[in-house]
Amino acid sequence: MADDEIEVVYRLRADPSGLDARVEALLLEQTVEMGREALRSAHAREHFVGRVIGTEAVGDAEFLVALAQPAEAAAGDPAQLLNVLFGNCSLQDDVELEDVRIPATLVRMLCGPRFGTAGLRQLTGVRGRALAASVLKPMGLSAREAASLCRTLAMAGLDVIKDDHGLADHPGCPFAERVRLCLAATAEAAETTGRRALYVPNLIGSPATVLRQAREASELGAGAVMVSPMLLGLPGFNELVRDLGRPVLAHPAFGGAQRISPVALLGKLFPLFGADAVIYPNTGGRFSYGPEVCAGIARALREPDAAIAPALPVPAGGIRAENAAAVLESYGADTMLLVGGGLLEAPDPGALLARSRQFVGAVHAFPYLP
Repeated sequence: MADDEIEVVYRLRADPSGLDARVEALLLEQTVEMGREALRSAHAREHFVGRVIGTEAVGDAEFLVALAQPAEAAAGDPAQLLNVLFGNCSLQDDVELEDVRIPATLVRMLCGPRFGTAGLRQLTGVRGRALAASVLKPMGLSAREAASLCRTLAMAGLDVIKDDHGLADHPGCPFAERVRLCLAATAEAAETTGRRALYVPNLIGSPATVLRQAREASELGAGAVMVSPMLLGLPGFNELVRDLGRPVLAHPAFGGAQRISPVALLGKLFPLFGADAVIYPNTGGRFSYGPEVCAGIARALREPDAAIAPALPVPAGGIRAENAAAVLESYGADTMLLVGGGLLEAPDPGALLARSRQFVGAVHAFPYLP
């Protein structure tokens, strides 16, 4: 891959007889946005027109189209990079963004994960095995109810306890109060267990609100935070993580609203823009990702094709204490398993504690990494 080119793969539905013309239109749409015959600027022709790498038929009138676009077109800017990848052509319903490869110059601009898998393991003190995580929900909990739930999960030995992505700055559960009480709950539980769970608050709102929440979380002592990059916007997310100084779990909310393959979006773009761990729907849950897609996301996070730190896969949805071992058989120990409803549907705090301990036990029993 040339350091002055962005490689992009699209899934294109087109009549084979008109494929060459459609590919040419797609190539030009993402940069100069006009036909070659109308390009009177020699600089535009020489520096801002990409090239076709190749096409591959993958179905009836369906093709994978690989293009190389000039890195100069991205202008060294995160938002403009997305514009080149899938700006105008996202409005054309015959095309989907399938894969991306970013040159080293733009990778350095984005920086990638600041902590990655290694940083999260250092922060939690978990080495050699998978991490066990759960979630505080449902929406509607008071700050004290969230903290009580947090304490129970911490007593069970969970490594990570995160806010649900729907826990915002609700009047009945204000952000700062929830963070303060949940951090106190993990500290209290640690006096009994000897080990403190990592509580991860959810940052959500306008850019100004998220910056305020990030500052409050830092002042209160939160070791990591969660953000939904597609709700905030990937460029805003990238700007946020640059100076955050703590790991970021990325939630996939709103990620299905774009015609971008999950592997490209969650496995490649999220970590490139700064996610240290990425939550994604596990196969077999209430979402539609199949085993190959889930395996592809995990592989892209662990083995990035860019010079960035590996990020931690966090499969979630459809995982229960009873099938945790089977899920780990698929993913391996370099994983954070996130179980929410499979624990929280317990009828009372005692049952929740027992079920959570069962989940933790299954994670601890899985064979360790070498």
